[in-house]
Amino acid sequence: MPEAHSALDGLLDLLDLERIERDIFRGESRSALVPRVFGGQVAAQALVAAGRTVPEDRLAHSLHAYFLRPGDPGAPIVYTVDRIRDGRSFTTRRVVAVQHGQPIFHLSASFQAYEEGLDHQSDMPPAPDPESLPSPAEMLPRHLPREVADRLIEARAAVDLRYAEVPPWGSVGQPREPRSQVWFRTNGKLADDPLLHVVLATYVSDMTLLDSVLLAHGRGGWAVGDVVGASLDHAMWFHRPFRADEWLLYDQESPSAAGGRGLGQARIWTQDGKLAISVIQEGVVRVPR
Repeated sequence: MPEAHSALDGLLDLLDLERIERDIFRGESRSALVPRVFGGQVAAQALVAAGRTVPEDRLAHSLHAYFLRPGDPGAPIVYTVDRIRDGRSFTTRRVVAVQHGQPIFHLSASFQAYEEGLDHQSDMPPAPDPESLPSPAEMLPRHLPREVADRLIEARAAVDLRYAEVPPWGSVGQPREPRSQVWFRTNGKLADDPLLHVVLATYVSDMTLLDSVLLAHGRGGWAVGDVVGASLDHAMWFHRPFRADEWLLYDQESPSAAGGRGLGQARIWTQDGKLAISVIQEGVVRVPR
């Protein structure tokens, strides 16, 4: 398995797109736990492409995305950026990711020049100290076959992601409240570029958001194969500055599952209690016949 720092370097290289033309970029792919490109990778790369066409003083404040087709991990992805609007305060970009001549992903992102304004937030929920929780290398082999645990550890090696409670694949057959908490941070320091921290949070946000759907039904999920699923759409709002290389609490819940789809909604908090990000995602969640 890769060392943590080399894994983070590899992830940063993966997200560092090649510029082909003025608004066209190319990114490499790599496989995930399933035989398709990890959705968080495509979303993060698309946000990088959008951000590279925006003035540096404009920060990402929201994104809305649709996953259209599974990505092929054996082929590069081409990202085409449309400059939808350049206003005095807000900049809007649309990004289409293409493989084999077909769109696989669509993203709209909005950026804003910093300004003062009204400020309030909800209270941060209670959560255990992240340092008191087992690391992935300590926790995963307790609940998964060694081969599966090793693959999951390797796939997430760039991120230190710690579950506050037993994850879905550790409590199969035991329905629980549809709520899950994880702490996460990158396994190594990042540069001070605000876009980079937003991009890394976007990458991680697709890892666990549908866990709460699984918990409600006592399903273990993709790691154990008792459901099949994929992300359908994903939305994020970035409220306040944060660093992805410092602990962030990902507080997730599922208000609904129906029609072969499950909805996850979440808030991401800094360790000192600032509400940094809101997230909503719907995904296909099917029980194999």
